[in-house]
Amino acid sequence: MTDINTLIERHIIEHESRLKHVDELLERAKKVADEGTEGAELRAEVTELKRGREELSGRIQELKKESPEYWQKKALEKAGPMGVWDAVAQRLENLVERVERKTKSV
Repeated sequence: MTDINTLIERHIIEHESRLKHVDELLERAKKVADEGTEGAELRAEVTELKRGREELSGRIQELKKESPEYWQKKALEKAGPMGVWDAVAQRLENLVERVERKTKSV
């Protein structure tokens, strides 16, 4: 099974990648708005979209602060019964690894 921290990292990297794409699109939209004849209307829309971008950025920052337990809870909510099985299996795996490490060190 993949470690929960690895899954969290992947999820955050995916969100950051999407944010970067939004930034690139916003830059292109701003350039078009600055050059076009419909500039004022387009600039207003770009400004509104930038606010949405800031909300996304803030959410990513919040996600970075969340604990592994939060992520596991969210995964369970989305996964339904199979998520429960996966969670039980993950907890058992963590338990076995912890006990095995303790046994080897004694």
